[in-house]
Amino acid sequence: MSAGPDKSRSISSLLPLTLGAVGVVYGDIGTSPLYTIRECFTGSHAVAPTHENVLGVLSMIIYALIVVISVKYIAVVMRADNHGEGGILALTALIPAGVAKSTKPVLIGLGIFGAALLYGDGMITPAITVLGAIEGLNVVTPLFQPYVVPLTVVILVGVFFIQQFGTHRVGTLFGPIMVVWFLVIAALGISWIVRYPSVLLAVDPRHAVHYFREHGLRGITVLGAVFLAVTGGEALYADMGHFGKRPIRFAWFSLVLPALVLNYFGQGALLLINAEATEQPFFLMAPSWALLPMVVLATFAAIIASQALISGAFSLTRQAIQLGYAPRLDIAHTSSDEIGQVYVPQVNWALMVATILIVLGFKTSSSLAAAYGIAVTMTMIITVLLLAKVAIERWHWPFWVVASGATVFLVIDGLFFGANLVKVAQGGWLPILIGIVLFTVMTTWKTGRRILFERLTERSVPLDRFMNIVAEQRPARVPGTSVFMTAQAQGTPPALVHNLRHNKVLHNKVVVLTVLTTQVPHVPANEQVEIRDLGAGVSNVLVRYGFMQNPDVPEALRLAQTLGLQIDEEDITFFLGRETILVSDRPGMAKWRESLFVLMSKNAVRATAFFRLPPDRVVELGVQVEI
Repeated sequence: MSAGPDKSRSISSLLPLTLGAVGVVYGDIGTSPLYTIRECFTGSHAVAPTHENVLGVLSMIIYALIVVISVKYIAVVMRADNHGEGGILALTALIPAGVAKSTKPVLIGLGIFGAALLYGDGMITPAITVLGAIEGLNVVTPLFQPYVVPLTVVILVGVFFIQQFGTHRVGTLFGPIMVVWFLVIAALGISWIVRYPSVLLAVDPRHAVHYFREHGLRGITVLGAVFLAVTGGEALYADMGHFGKRPIRFAWFSLVLPALVLNYFGQGALLLINAEATEQPFFLMAPSWALLPMVVLATFAAIIASQALISGAFSLTRQAIQLGYAPRLDIAHTSSDEIGQVYVPQVNWALMVATILIVLGFKTSSSLAAAYGIAVTMTMIITVLLLAKVAIERWHWPFWVVASGATVFLVIDGLFFGANLVKVAQGGWLPILIGIVLFTVMTTWKTGRRILFERLTERSVPLDRFMNIVAEQRPARVPGTSVFMTAQAQGTPPALVHNLRHNKVLHNKVVVLTVLTTQVPHVPANEQVEIRDLGAGVSNVLVRYGFMQNPDVPEALRLAQTLGLQIDEEDITFFLGRETILVSDRPGMAKWRESLFVLMSKNAVRATAFFRLPPDRVVELGVQVEI
């Protein structure tokens, strides 16, 4: 008898999460009908909208949605949750420590390159979706043509400007708007399917086979446009931690997939009735009186799709900082309830400038379509490779099972990648260039920090030896507590050594504090702090955070007090080491990478702000380091 209330509570919690998933997760893939069918039948690699070609292309789109999204991402990839979190960096963190030393750097490198490509996706998606929506005005009247690009730029500036206020204020609107969007595009599709019911024959995969038989290798190029139908796949996995697997899966099968399929069938029926509708098949499905409302609705849907990618870039940046692949940046929490809602101003304005430059450079969504697919296909291939390694090494799945599944997915992704590769000259170079630049920046920062750590370790004094020096010298002690922060878990912070050497005094209570980031998204509060008493009023405190958490040192010290650390919270001075990094000829990195590392270090957010230290209680002691 008690199953009833439990079931109702489960449903009552599922529906709001599902609504949120519709609004955030499916914005990208939900706006693909704006340009996917059009790109298949227009442009340099288009095919003629004949009866067999339309059915063949529709068959490819339908089975791409089923195999790539329903099977690959919904059923398989979303199993790889890192304590509930998804995304390519979370997947990279799942690679076990025991993986062969020769293999692990390659896999991690692939994961970082995939993350870099996602930033390119975050630049291109707002541009192509908003352009695709505004171009609907051309269907109303050609008089709007000169205003498409300026209007797109104005809308994008507004989208990026409101990021600082937090998406939670308008987030509740996203779900209902996208529900309306999917219902409307489904209704448009049905209105044309009833006029040409035989379009439903495209559900037979033999039409796709017949298409390739007729067109041969040249026919593969259309896969580059077909792939646009699944370009939101990575968002399902990346946003898994915000909503959970069940709401995302429920939203897909109950609303999103049926609406997309119906709309694509409707566009196909329109082309079979009127072959001249290839320029804007999506908007030409709407009756003339509904064109302007459709443009408005499409614009809102495009803004929501852009929002999902922009927010994803913020979350990805926070993960990269915590995992040591990016310098410290300002991270503002825009919601007191949702830990995942963050705002990174430096990333926001950089994305805005890049997106506007892309719009001004490409001018049309058709031109941008060439640049859009290649980054996503490369990311999908990387996801399969990482997932296969995790399945074998961490989950201990049989090798033949993993190899069989991975081969199927890689063949499909490989075909899509090959089809997009022919578009490198038309714009596909852009996301590759963005990926290479950001990969270089991220790996330079990671390598530079490792070299800097090694240089500091070379000259550091072991903690045990430092305690012997304290016992021998018996320095004067002054009231209060000093907290010396260090990235070296074993060595003595240089600031502490310099303080004793030059000032000849120590505070009554000395805390050597190290902050570490683990390979899990969140570390529970009862596992965050570890305390070791070194005697003579000196304590070694180790604080662990997950890569989805932001450090808060004062809060960590309060937690340490509950575990027995005896300090006066009102009388604490924080001592930080401030390194002046010098480029040198020592073995490490190329000089140009060392210069890049120095530049990033100078522009990184001060440790005071990043660790949430009270500025009026911080003392910085400088040291020069050659790398």
